[in-house]
Amino acid sequence: MSYLVIVESPAKAKTIQKYLGKGYEVVASMGHIRDLPKSTLGVDTENNFEPKYINMKGKASIIKDLKSRAKKCEKVYLATDPDREGEAISWHIAQLLNLDMNDNNRVEFNEITKTGVSNGMNNPHKIDLDLVNAQQARRILDRLVGYKLSPFLWKKVKRGLSAGRVQSVAVSIVVDRENEIRKFVPKEYWSIDAKFTAPVSRKVFSASLLSVDGKKIEIPAKDSDTSKKDNKKIFISTKEDADKILAMLEGAEYTVTSVKKRVTKKQPSPPFITSTMQQEASKKLGFSSKRTMKTAQELYEGIDIQGIGAVGLITYMRTDSLRVSDEAKTAASSYIETVYGKSYLPDKPRVYKTKSNAQDAHEAIRPSLPDLTPARVKANLTSDQYKLYELIWSRFIASQMANALLDTVSVDIEANKCIFRASGYSVKFDGFMVLYKEANDEETIEKKMLPPLNENDNVKLKSIAGNQHFTQHPLRYTEASLIKAMEENGIGRPSTYAPTISTITARQYVEHDGKQLKPTSLGEIITELMKEHFHGIVDAKFTADMETSLDEIEKGEKDWIATLARFYEGFSADLQKAENAMEGKRVKVPSEETDEICENCGRNMVIKFGKYGKFLACPGFPDCKNAKQIVTETEGNCPLCEKKMLLKKSKKGRSFYGCEGYPECTFMTWNVPTAEKCPECGKTLFNKGGKSCKLICENKGCGYERELKK
Repeated sequence: MSYLVIVESPAKAKTIQKYLGKGYEVVASMGHIRDLPKSTLGVDTENNFEPKYINMKGKASIIKDLKSRAKKCEKVYLATDPDREGEAISWHIAQLLNLDMNDNNRVEFNEITKTGVSNGMNNPHKIDLDLVNAQQARRILDRLVGYKLSPFLWKKVKRGLSAGRVQSVAVSIVVDRENEIRKFVPKEYWSIDAKFTAPVSRKVFSASLLSVDGKKIEIPAKDSDTSKKDNKKIFISTKEDADKILAMLEGAEYTVTSVKKRVTKKQPSPPFITSTMQQEASKKLGFSSKRTMKTAQELYEGIDIQGIGAVGLITYMRTDSLRVSDEAKTAASSYIETVYGKSYLPDKPRVYKTKSNAQDAHEAIRPSLPDLTPARVKANLTSDQYKLYELIWSRFIASQMANALLDTVSVDIEANKCIFRASGYSVKFDGFMVLYKEANDEETIEKKMLPPLNENDNVKLKSIAGNQHFTQHPLRYTEASLIKAMEENGIGRPSTYAPTISTITARQYVEHDGKQLKPTSLGEIITELMKEHFHGIVDAKFTADMETSLDEIEKGEKDWIATLARFYEGFSADLQKAENAMEGKRVKVPSEETDEICENCGRNMVIKFGKYGKFLACPGFPDCKNAKQIVTETEGNCPLCEKKMLLKKSKKGRSFYGCEGYPECTFMTWNVPTAEKCPECGKTLFNKGGKSCKLICENKGCGYERELKK
């Protein structure tokens, strides 16, 4: 008789099987096996919100296999992911297999390593019903909002729309920012900037005007009122104001009046949690949140490493805790001392404070085996896996290193009651920065050093000018900054950030403009409608309070049915009011006009949204039914006919590249065209991507290829 261990994925099963060996059989459920039905609400709102779970489509053979294996084994262990979703999957499996809910058959692995698996198997416990109820409450909340609101939107806007408890708030945040940008009125201001030559070194350095006659130069914020007078400040708001100050300085001598030097400490950032990992991967690697989480899941579940076998390279990747085990700290310290020396260790191991509302069930995201450096495992990883693992590994090791020490200097230079200030710094001791710099630090940390300067030194003016500026509107959100905003506002949890962004872009409420996110006209109309009739659904505080309630259910501090009842009472009342207020009304989504001319009737074509994304349509429909794809030109040319290459989308939304000469030329490829030419035949080279990471020539018969640096 053997022990049966059930996990979610085959990759995880393979890794765990290696550690458990004979006597254990590890199989995968392939995620959830039961859920609410898609065709109906599936929740009895009149009977304590009882969910009507059904076996998921396509899971019949898996369920049959699990039941068969369970009958033959001595004991079943449920080893799904250590979070709400994982707990719910275990609970559903236990019910299907008729397992004893009081049995200690639930095991959790924070890391898929020999130690992590051994610790989990040695500490089985009962299924945590509080955790299950928190997941059920979230699932039912989302179902109630989605299945009750969506039909309302179909009737009042158009069919196929949907609303969501978290997604609607995320869209609202993006829409609010767009409205801020539209309403923004830029304000003019000027700076006085000079370049000086140091007396001894003759090195040129820059300085900016700080004050005039004791009054500080004020740079207006975007929302400041420059019409208000402040006797202690000066606003240089026009060229005339700047010219007056420049006139004061004609022929002036410039003397150093103050030199302030100090050593400042710069502490390392803490190891990653889910949100910061997604933000930094976006900034440094250009990864979408979905791509980051997919890659992190692969690293957690296990990779075949040459000479080691299958091993999970990182700890569990859905966490908002900064806690790190003593064992991991010791391993990191040992590595740091061996490679960099004792001077790179802090006086004592670092402890990072977790936010008060964080769930502390898991450690921070870190390498499960810190001595497995990125260089050691690179050959066995795909390009994405390597890049993310290097980021996680470096961030964690750096988090246990000594502070960096920066020599900072601030110099004041006076002339005719005007004071200029120059400042800079250099790295005195690199500390943790020898290994890791945050994306925001990479540009600023190399700020130039000032030349040696002393008080009473006379410096020579090389140039001086007034420079015009305008206050800048707030930036659109990127995926990274939207995740940060959601985290700061308590909207969603680590497991929901990436799916939420994927959902709002897939449903065409928000779209990418480069790295920035901007709302579509559809997203703006839906948000306006929701704010008018369902303010709570798009209110950040209301959504954050609901997340807190779910956390309290998880801790056993709040009843999940009572929580649902309180929400549904207000929600159903709002829904009825909205139905009454909009009786017989329908909202029209405005179309975005383009410069593309309809070749059939001469009208400017407009952008429409269809099942597979945007397309161009004639506004004269139904009289003129002309429609066509929106095409995006790429670098490079078709290797067959030399026409331009176009970025296209498959029916499943996957990007591919095809010749603009289609259907006469049928060339297409999944590989990305580049601006680089083949040295053998002169045709366009294509980036193959993936684990191979090669540039290849797709000209038939050429065969040229070259590996790229990962």
